[in-house]
Amino acid sequence: MAEPTFPDLRAFLAQLRRDGDLAVVEATVDPRLEAAEIHRRVIAAGGPALLFTGVRGAEMPLVTNLFGTARRAELAFGKRPFRLMRRLVELAETLLPPTPRKLWGARDLAREALRIGVDRRPRRRAGTVMEVVTRDVRLDRLPVLTTWPEDGGPFITLPLVYTEHPAGKGHNLGMYRLQVHDPRTTGMHWQIGKGGGFHHAAAEARGASLPVSVWLGGPPALMLAAIAPLPENVPELMLASLLAGERLRLMHGPEAGSPAVPAAAELALVGRVPAGVRRPEGPFGDHYGYYSLRHDYPVFEVDWLARRRDAIYPATVVGKPRQEDFFLGDLLQELLSPLFPLVMPAVEALWSYGETGYHSLAAAVVKQRYGREAMASAFRILGEGQLSLTKFLLVTDRAVDLKDFRATLTHLLERTRPEADLYVFANLSMDTLDYTGPRVNEGSKGVWLGLGDAVRELPREFSPGLAGAAVPGAAGPATAAGSPAAAGAGGRGEVPQGLREALVFSPGCLVLGGPSYADEPGAAARFAAHPAFAGWPLLVLSDEPRRAAVSPINFLWTTFTRFEPAADIHAAATEVRRNHLAYHPPVLIDARLKPGFPRELHADPGTAALVTRRWCEYFPGGRVEMGDSDAAHLDPG
Repeated sequence: MAEPTFPDLRAFLAQLRRDGDLAVVEATVDPRLEAAEIHRRVIAAGGPALLFTGVRGAEMPLVTNLFGTARRAELAFGKRPFRLMRRLVELAETLLPPTPRKLWGARDLAREALRIGVDRRPRRRAGTVMEVVTRDVRLDRLPVLTTWPEDGGPFITLPLVYTEHPAGKGHNLGMYRLQVHDPRTTGMHWQIGKGGGFHHAAAEARGASLPVSVWLGGPPALMLAAIAPLPENVPELMLASLLAGERLRLMHGPEAGSPAVPAAAELALVGRVPAGVRRPEGPFGDHYGYYSLRHDYPVFEVDWLARRRDAIYPATVVGKPRQEDFFLGDLLQELLSPLFPLVMPAVEALWSYGETGYHSLAAAVVKQRYGREAMASAFRILGEGQLSLTKFLLVTDRAVDLKDFRATLTHLLERTRPEADLYVFANLSMDTLDYTGPRVNEGSKGVWLGLGDAVRELPREFSPGLAGAAVPGAAGPATAAGSPAAAGAGGRGEVPQGLREALVFSPGCLVLGGPSYADEPGAAARFAAHPAFAGWPLLVLSDEPRRAAVSPINFLWTTFTRFEPAADIHAAATEVRRNHLAYHPPVLIDARLKPGFPRELHADPGTAALVTRRWCEYFPGGRVEMGDSDAAHLDPG
């Protein structure tokens, strides 16, 4: 049976309805906090997509949680793009030099290529986004969500932002959050290194406004293409067409010179981003699980609103992993993974961890034909498109399942010699949403190699006279409090003053609880140098050791979103060798919260209580399970 394809949002919703995977909420809900809290409860329970038909103050329904399970994310895009991507890579590797036989064998791809592209022919407006076109722009009549209690206001969270280079050097389709400032104006959250930001900078250099159109809804393929980490010279609209398996139909904008809009979108906001205008934007509860703070960003001035008569407004809610964006991000990695060896020939496998916000940690398996060649692959990864935002990179040259983080970390620690294998590069750019550096957009990167055969057997128990614990399946049994000093490889009898807990996360890795950073900033260096931890390659100092050690999800989030390599890596001893800083194990990551770090996201207590009371109004008969939104798929420990 043929796989379903979805030319627009409503076709996808129709399939979800047939599958029983769409819940309709007819009760009146508030777009400020209440709808987002319902969404989080549902996604925490692995529940259905949500169609809200009674959003207070809005002229149209709201749909959320479109891709909030692996099944729905996969359904939206089907198996065809994966098959086609593998076929493209196969031909790229075998077609050269071309021969008649090889070209004939590639005729299937040639047929696919004829279906890919953009169709800009004029067409009737009926049944398209151009059914209603108006200058009476009232963004306050849309069901725009305020998702976290300290957010600076309502944000459009699934906007497809389309721009064209002012010198005609291609287009960009990105997804940048838009804070609604007033009924006709939003912020434009263009970060450093984003394509739309490049276009705006080019227009600003000319003293000109940049025409912009923002699309909401349309084929699911558009949404995936907008967030794909493509090189700057690869057009997102071509990827969207490739994913959809058909040409993307575009229509002329509302007036001459305005950017095009996709016929199948639900709504389009068309206007411009003027040169030289900035306005404070934020705070915003983002996908790192903390508030991104208030900063100045460009302003989007909306001149026209185009919409279907029965438009449906799509939105998402981000926060502590795992949220809806996690399922899209992992699916996108699966889709693009066959390209990595083609673009970076020595990279055999690559995985970025969504539990860290993706940019905080990645791991790679690379080929190494001669000593230290692995670093060439590391530099290649850190210089490739959005991968250049990666803060910390683990690299090995032996096969390991990178999706299994505990296995990957164990594999690396068995093989690493930190004195030579751990590199820290200070004074570099940082992802805008990562606040671990000294200033916004500034920070450092780290690369840790674990190459060749194992060089050590890792300790699995720690019991130098205090409570220790082992995570089931990762290490040996828990050590009882007050047990005799120094058991096995971990203990040396005495423990450092202020140590509250030492918990085994995985073989070779201990999570430590101790003084807060505010109470003793130097505790990390002191703990790293203490002989109690000799034999343990990696220590993590955490404010929440039990929460961190209970699962890989928690460990990844509480560790890698809270440390910066140049400031927060310590060791038993360090020395300079040939201008390289050699770290003698154990290496300690200081993942304690530092002064000024943004607050963790938590639901508003009053809204949470309201949603609990009203749950049966939203879902009569208990047809949708209520999860724990504040845990947000992080194990509470």
